Amino acid sequence: MSGPPPPGQQPSPQQMAAMQQQLAMEAQKRGMTPQQFQQWQRQQIENDAKKAGMTFEQYVNKLKQQAYEQHLSQQQQKQQSPPPQAQGQTSQQVPITPGAPDPKALALAKWLRGQDLKSRTCILNGQRKDMFRVKRALRAIQSPAYNKARSKNPLLPAVTNAATASETFKLLPLSLLALRVSKSDPHEGHNHGPSPKAQKRVKGLWTVKIEQQQDISDDLHYVWLYDGPQWKTKLYAAGALVLIMAVVMFPLWPMTLRVGVWYLSMGMLGLIGLFFAMAISRAILFGVTYFAVPPGLWLYPNLFEDVGFFDSFRPLWGWQEDKKKKGKKNKEGAAAADSKKSSKTAEKAKATGSAAKATTTATATSLKDRDLKPRIEEVEDD
Repeated sequence: MSGPPPPGQQPSPQQMAAMQQQLAMEAQKRGMTPQQFQQWQRQQIENDAKKAGMTFEQYVNKLKQQAYEQHLSQQQQKQQSPPPQAQGQTSQQVPITPGAPDPKALALAKWLRGQDLKSRTCILNGQRKDMFRVKRALRAIQSPAYNKARSKNPLLPAVTNAATASETFKLLPLSLLALRVSKSDPHEGHNHGPSPKAQKRVKGLWTVKIEQQQDISDDLHYVWLYDGPQWKTKLYAAGALVLIMAVVMFPLWPMTLRVGVWYLSMGMLGLIGLFFAMAISRAILFGVTYFAVPPGLWLYPNLFEDVGFFDSFRPLWGWQEDKKKKGKKNKEGAAAADSKKSSKTAEKAKATGSAAKATTTATATSLKDRDLKPRIEEVEDD
């Protein structure tokens, strides 16, 4: 059935017949004749027009205009609706339906987590997650290693071609084990974000957001929401709980254990006290030698330096070094390294130059010999 005519245009005979048929059906539903229904409908429209502060004709024209605009919008939506996807197209839309994970999806996620998908770390909702590309997962699913794993684990779906591989990968977003994400700006849509120059970001670390449509295409990125078996986390939690309970129940320990813990704590306190005494004594020694024999003597000069544990106690003593001298030493070391590099480069250049000269000389000699040799040309008579 065609839509309503534009305002100011007379309806066609087909439209008039359709309108009369619809009017008769509505009157029959209410137990009225078509004339009674028209009179009742006119009274309703007059009441609505009075409420809106309009005349009857103005209100009727407004209703016609609204019906026509609604018809046009419906037609535009039909025209803009995407056509059905062709068979064999790589991009597919997957609706998300939350629920219990599929055992096949869990088996697939466990196997893919153990593969080298060249994952990279990203930030999703303030948490670090592993992100991977779809094409690497599809390659892993179509690899011989997957067939070998499927022979051991029957829960893994069968994969024969690229289409079945895409269908198998689709199990991950359907079970909310991995979702499609895209790069986003955390300050997008806000005016309080820092400027691009002042904003510091870790190189290669994306801030991502979950996309509404879970498409499957080679160049798209997915993020893992499945972290694999948590037996390590559970083991650490159980160990921490046992340790807390052991500390709380210290009064119930046997006497020998309590005495041993007491000696151990006294030994640790002695080591800490020895460390503080050594730090204070080396500071006093430096203060005395700074005025007696400048520039001052340090005991264990690397004690508070950023070095290893054993290197902190080597050497036993050392003189205080000025920052200028340290800077000069660093510059001298850098200059020495640069001079070594430049000397090596010069030697290579000399060697290359001598080889080039020798090649040039040999080429010139061969050209001279070629020009000096007499040429004999044979001319055939016709």
